[in-house]
Amino acid sequence: MLWVLSILLFMFYMACGCVVEERIALMHVISSFPEVGSDLPDSWGRSDDCCSWERVKCNNGTRVSGLDLSTVYQSRTLSGLMWNLDLTVFSSFHELEQLDLYWNSASLQNFDGLLGLTKLRYLNLSDNFFIGNNILESLGKMASLEAINLDISGLRGALPSTVLSRTLKNLREFHLGSNQLNGSIPAFLFELPHLEYLDLSGNHLQGHIPICSTSNLSSSLRTLKISANNLNGTFDFFWLRNCTKLNHVELSSNTDLAVDVKFRGSVPPFQLRVLMLSECNLDNTIIAGPNFLGTQHHLKVLDLSNNNLTGSIPNWILANQMNLVYLNLANNLLVGSLDLMWQYQSNLGMIDISMNRFTGQLPTNISSVFPNLEVLNTSFNIIAGHLPPSLCRMNLSFVDLSNNKLTGEVPACLFTECSTLIMLKLSNNNLGGPILGGASNLSIVEEIHLAGNNFDGVLPNNLSGNKLRILDLHDNKLSGKLDASFWNLSLLQVFSVASNSLTDGIDPAICKLTGLEFLDMSDNNFTGYLPNCSNKKLTLHFLNMSCNTLSGFAGAFLNSSFVRALDLRYNQFEGSLDWIQHLSEIKLLLLGGNIFEGQISPNLCYLQNLNIIDLSHNQGSQFRPEFSGIPGIPLSGSLPRCIGGISFGYHEDGWFSTYTFSIGMLIYKDMGYDNMEYTHISIYDLQGFTFSTKGKLYTYSHGFFNLMFGIDLSGNMLSGEIPWEIGNLSHVKSLNLSHNFFTGRIPATIANMSAIESLDLSHNELSGSIPWQLTQLWSLEVLSVAYNNLSGCIPNSGQFGSFSAESYTGNSNLHNLSQGNGCSPVPGSGEVDDVAEACDDPVLYIISAASFVLAFWATVAFMFCHSFGQGVVLKL
Repeated sequence: MLWVLSILLFMFYMACGCVVEERIALMHVISSFPEVGSDLPDSWGRSDDCCSWERVKCNNGTRVSGLDLSTVYQSRTLSGLMWNLDLTVFSSFHELEQLDLYWNSASLQNFDGLLGLTKLRYLNLSDNFFIGNNILESLGKMASLEAINLDISGLRGALPSTVLSRTLKNLREFHLGSNQLNGSIPAFLFELPHLEYLDLSGNHLQGHIPICSTSNLSSSLRTLKISANNLNGTFDFFWLRNCTKLNHVELSSNTDLAVDVKFRGSVPPFQLRVLMLSECNLDNTIIAGPNFLGTQHHLKVLDLSNNNLTGSIPNWILANQMNLVYLNLANNLLVGSLDLMWQYQSNLGMIDISMNRFTGQLPTNISSVFPNLEVLNTSFNIIAGHLPPSLCRMNLSFVDLSNNKLTGEVPACLFTECSTLIMLKLSNNNLGGPILGGASNLSIVEEIHLAGNNFDGVLPNNLSGNKLRILDLHDNKLSGKLDASFWNLSLLQVFSVASNSLTDGIDPAICKLTGLEFLDMSDNNFTGYLPNCSNKKLTLHFLNMSCNTLSGFAGAFLNSSFVRALDLRYNQFEGSLDWIQHLSEIKLLLLGGNIFEGQISPNLCYLQNLNIIDLSHNQGSQFRPEFSGIPGIPLSGSLPRCIGGISFGYHEDGWFSTYTFSIGMLIYKDMGYDNMEYTHISIYDLQGFTFSTKGKLYTYSHGFFNLMFGIDLSGNMLSGEIPWEIGNLSHVKSLNLSHNFFTGRIPATIANMSAIESLDLSHNELSGSIPWQLTQLWSLEVLSVAYNNLSGCIPNSGQFGSFSAESYTGNSNLHNLSQGNGCSPVPGSGEVDDVAEACDDPVLYIISAASFVLAFWATVAFMFCHSFGQGVVLKL
């Protein structure tokens, strides 16, 4: 009877589902997540049986054994703000075997709250952030763990080998990738008897990999990922000969790690599927001689990029790797014709052979040679010939054939019939024909790069690329005007038609593109006013309208809170410059060659992020005959003293040189533990800007945007004294105040501009001497103080000994120093105005000598004629 009662009680217990305590604990878990932004299944809390809730797994005893709470919180913000999650909320689940909190952007606290979960086998806390530094030591108290994933968790410090080696004997998977771990790799990790997966990539680990020819590695090891560290020494694949199940090895981005791939005579017992050796100190025998890779016939992923490998593509890659899906040989020194490569039908889905020296042509039957190809990158080679129409019959996603020698017209079907094509990049070839094939019904999804070719014609009306984000057509032969319908490309973020022959005005419909961030329409024939978009929320970061014939008020087009680079030079913009004070984020401000008027307001000094400012040659309509009849006064007045308070220094701002975003991902499955991901990162390099310094016009490419700091206010009617505060600009490399009406002395404080390389104060009305302190400017390469009213002597120490006479011409009272300390006056020179100079006047010597003689005899007379003096002599 008692036995029957026990059975009935057990059946009743089972019918009730999960235990009450754990159901209550699950409700506490729910309340721990942010109310806004969390996406828990609707089934949570609807019934009393929590075992029926989604993401909850129970064992036969109706106790919670698994919780999948990955990606629950989905409101990740750009500001990086996190929310707090106390891990003690899981301490009530004593039967828990699996806990997954992947990618919740949570700040995890009280890790010790998990130590009571003695049956926990699988723990995934990746893509969160830990508070506290004892997390790894606490792991050493969880002997039941078999799989640990702490990728992207903000872990710091060294791996505590002693604590972990004692208890983690059952560990099969250990994920510690993309953290900030340092120190050396503990040897015990390679001695764990059941280890199958080890990921230490993306850290700051140093030293040797602690294995050698005598190491007794686990035969269970399948995946080894230690890329992107600071490892050195030697790694020999022969040392892995006991790892019979090994199929995935990543050693990339360890530049001091010498990787030995020599063939040792015996075939390794493993067959690799994934091998990534990018940016290692890779033995060139991988190309030129026998190596163990010739024995690997099941490779699906091979990355040998960034290794300075020489020679041609070896036959073992072309003929023996019929399973290869992903091949990356980019950024090497490989040569030879690609015609041999096209002879083998392949399963390749991704080919990147960019930045080599390959020759040849694309095969006319490329769709048959590579029927599965999705990514093709042959950029920066010497590939010639035409684009084969068979490209249109492929399921390509990303195509980059830029910077080659391709000729002819682009098949129109490539623009209109490739529905899978996300990016097409054909820049810097010799291609021609109608722009976009003359078609308006574009099928390309997000990016079109056709810059640096010979495309001609008018941009088609009513373009249909509603998802297009980048359209780069600069440096071609386009003509005509931009129709208002063009601005219907509502998602456009980058648009460049610079260096073409486009005409007419810019339609106000451009104001609809509220997501437009980079706009370059420079060096065309655009006319009229810029549209007034002040009532729209434009997000422009970079605007270049230089070298056109645009006019009117420039400020109305801008949403000032976003603009960081503005180039409006060589147009006919007019009015005051008061509006620039609102450009709070501006770094590059180029407004020269217009007809801006009035004074430079002290509000300019609010622009604390400036790198370059060019307000040169704004002399007003009355001084420029081409604008006669337009009322106005030149850019004039004094230079505000507060200019010395602008920082003019390096600011960490990655967007400024390139525009980067991820626009697509391809996943290659069946690669072992991991699916192989190809993520295309779109990088749009901004066109270089010009800036006049050292008497020449230089073009600064995107890599120097954060390294050049300069001021050009030349060719205006500025007056008054140069403020001494300008010496506070210690980072400025170029200062040009020439062709103005500045008066007074050259401030000696300019000597504090320690980075100055070019200083042009010519064609002003400066007077006085050249301050000797300027000889301390050791970086100064070019100096001009010509055509002023300077006097005194020219210093000849420091960099001043290298400047020619042209630097000082037009100053009739300026003297040359002789080889000694004397100063030889030039004929007709006037009186030296500053005795403090190193200039030696003969009159000064006469006066000094006479004073000495007079003082001597006066002393003698005092000593012998005055009673007090006689007393002093007697005492002596």
